[in-house]
This record gives sequence, structure tokens and C-alpha cells, in this order.
Amino acid sequence: MNTELTKGFVDFIDDNRLQSLIHDTKEDPAVYREILKKSLSKQPLTVEETAALLAVESPEGLNEIFETARELKRSVYGNRIVLFAPLYIGNYCTNDCQYCGFRRSLRTTVRHTLSDEELVKEVKSLEDEGHKRLILVYGEHAKYTPEFIAHTVKLTYGTKSGNGEIRRVNINAAPLDIEGYKTVKAAGIGTFQVFQETYHKETYAKYHPHNTQKSNYLWRLNAMDRAFEGGIDDMGIGALFGLYDWRFEVLGLVSHAIHLQKTYGVGPHTISFPRIQPANGLDLNLPYAVSDKDFKKLVAILRLAVPYTGLIMTARESKAIRDEVMEFGVSQIDAGTKLEIGGYNKEREGVEQSIEEEQFQVGDTRSLDEVIRWLLTRDYIPSFCTACYRVGRTGEHFMEFAIPGFIKRFCTRNALLTLAEYLEDYSSDLTKEEGYKLIDRELAKMPEGDEKKSLMERLGKIRNDGTRDILY
Repeated sequence: MNTELTKGFVDFIDDNRLQSLIHDTKEDPAVYREILKKSLSKQPLTVEETAALLAVESPEGLNEIFETARELKRSVYGNRIVLFAPLYIGNYCTNDCQYCGFRRSLRTTVRHTLSDEELVKEVKSLEDEGHKRLILVYGEHAKYTPEFIAHTVKLTYGTKSGNGEIRRVNINAAPLDIEGYKTVKAAGIGTFQVFQETYHKETYAKYHPHNTQKSNYLWRLNAMDRAFEGGIDDMGIGALFGLYDWRFEVLGLVSHAIHLQKTYGVGPHTISFPRIQPANGLDLNLPYAVSDKDFKKLVAILRLAVPYTGLIMTARESKAIRDEVMEFGVSQIDAGTKLEIGGYNKEREGVEQSIEEEQFQVGDTRSLDEVIRWLLTRDYIPSFCTACYRVGRTGEHFMEFAIPGFIKRFCTRNALLTLAEYLEDYSSDLTKEEGYKLIDRELAKMPEGDEKKSLMERLGKIRNDGTRDILY
């Protein structure tokens, strides 16, 4: 066993303390209103302050939480929503996670890893829809070494179709050792994402049987520490909601964010909060399933507790839930999602999809164009922006911009530019019409001056001259 598995662990999750905070903290209007004021100043909350918000149950208090989360989100991120797509590279897995359609003991799952030729077809299919940002997803298996991951990243970046190109590749894969992270970082990745699944140790042991890669709780908990040591300063964390008390998982995520920021000066670039969804071959009793009401609350509280981080809501959720929750803190969503290995090219070629290759069921099955039009009609700016990553606004530099909310200055302009690219190259006529209406509305909001003039000139180059990939 790698010696890193047995040394240098930091256990920053105190189960007893978090449980006490959940059960002993009572709703206090004077207390939570002071905390909401702190959130609006864009300061991250402590675990105790987060617990005070979790304790709020009154309709009046919840309304104040939602309104503050809405205001904070607009203040930090504006009205943009970043779009991406997951691309599953392979579903071989040595783990036996009881909630996952990829688990090794599930014999009905069809196992497959994309060949280079198949990967190129998948990437071209995504590019031809208009995608610019992908997250590559791998099962936890010896096949998927750091060298293999790096190879697939480079192949993805090198695949072009017309005006299409992938400008940011994020990774969701097994935790690596420091050298492994260095190898993957050298391929030019954006964010490396590892979900703890559940921060509650007893529950973690229950769902992750011994003698698997994933059974070591602390190895996984310290995954982002090793990533930072390996040079990756864009880190994504998350929990799978429904395995244990959702309030505990929120406190675990906040504890994780505080640990990273205190230790490395860099908090998580993204936080994800997927709820368990049905999957092929699974029949689980889930006493901790999260209701829509509590899901809405946890998203708002995460926005208030970690104001600088991007919050990702996946297509596990239905259109109705995404529509309702979006305004309370979400800044990134996937669209046009296919979870079957090779699913994007199969759809393009009219091949029937198979649930035996999916990790879980998708709740929002709309196409990318449909999702973009939905966002436009709700006055959101659909964004494919990758500028911060590509000009070096990551890690500590991102925190410098994001915590005081200055990132909005860059994001709105870059979002409009990437939206214009999509409208010119890929959108339906109806979406194009709605898109330029929104661009006109956004321009009308801007004060006259050199910045507005510069943006209008760049939009003109995209629309009239065929110029692409203009960065602020």
C-alpha cells in the first residue's frame, strides 16, 4: 500500500461537535439576522453560524434566508449561469458503494471504457451542440491511472469540430496521491472534483464496504489537501445528500471549506450537492432522503456560508426543482446531459440509449438549446466562460477577486461574449432571438464609457467578422 495512505491525515470533521450543533442550536431571530448581515458583507460563515441558520424553521426566518441568499448571489455572481456537460470516460469500478449504478457487484451493468476514437466522437458531438466546458468522469479502477486521465484530457483539448473546441476540462475521478495530481495537472485541467459522499463516519463505513479503494474515509477526506500539494488550486468538493442527515452534510461541507481556506488560503472552487436518484439495479431504503423543501433551504444556506464558491446543481434534479432553486445560490448547471458511456454520439446517430451503462437517472433531460432558452427567458446569462482559468485567475488569485465580489466585473462581459458565440454558431432561431434580446438588455444596463464601447466592439467582431474566443 502507498505509504501516503497511512501518514499525514488531518481529521477536521468532529462528528460529536457537529451533532451537538444540530441538536442544541435553537432559532434566534437576533442571532440569525446578524449572521445574514455578515453574509451580505461576503464573509464566509463559521460552522456555528451555519448551524444557527440550519436551526431556522419559521416561515419569516426562512423567507429572510432565501431573500438574503438571492441578494448575495446576484452581488457576487450577477445573473450569469455557467453551463457544462459531464462526459463519462469509463465505468469500471473496484468499489462497491451501495448507492451507485457502477458498483462492482452489480452484474447487470455493462462495463466499457471509451477508446480514443470513441472519445473523439463524443467530444465532437458535444462541440457540435455548442459546449465549451466538460467534466470528465471516471470509475475508480486501476485502468484509470493519472497517465490515462492526462491522456484523455489532452485528447479532449486537441479535438476540434468547426468553430467548436473544449476550453476547460474538469475532472471527477478517484482521489490520487500527490504525484498523480501533478501528472493530471500537467495536462492542463481546470478543477479536480472529489465528493466525500457523506461526512458522517459511521454512515460512510456503512455504504463503503471494507477492502475497497474507497473504504478509507481519511484518504478521501484529505484528497483536496494532496491535490493542492500537487499544484491543483481549483478544487471541487461535494456530498451525496440522502445518505445521512442533510444538516450534518452541510456542516461537513462548510467544515471542509474552512479547513482548505485556513490551511492553504484557497477554499473550494465549487461545491456540489446532488441528491440520490434511482439507478439501474438499486433498491435502497433511504430514511434520510432530502425533501424539496429542505433541498431549497440547504442550497440557500450553502450560498450564505461560502459566498465565494461556485454552487453546482446537476441534471439529477428535475426542471421544476432547478427552476425553483436556481435563484437562491446556484451558479453552474449541466445541460443536455447523457450518462451512458458513448451516449452523446449515440444520440447523434439515433442509437437507442441503455440504462445499464448509466450511473443514475437524469431528472432534466432537455437539450442544451432548450436549457439555454429557458435561462434566457428567466433573465439569466448562459455562460461558457473559461477566462479566469485561462488567464490565471485561479486559486488565491480567484479568492482575491471572488470574495469581495469583483469577479462579477469579468464574468458578465465574458458571459455575454460566449453567449454570442453560441447564438451565432449553434442555437435555434428562437433561442438566437431571445439571446440577442438579453444581450441588448444587459448592454442597456451598463454606463456609457470605454468599457461598454469595448464590449460592443467585441460583440460586433463575433457577430459580423467571425472572431471567436475573445477574453477579458
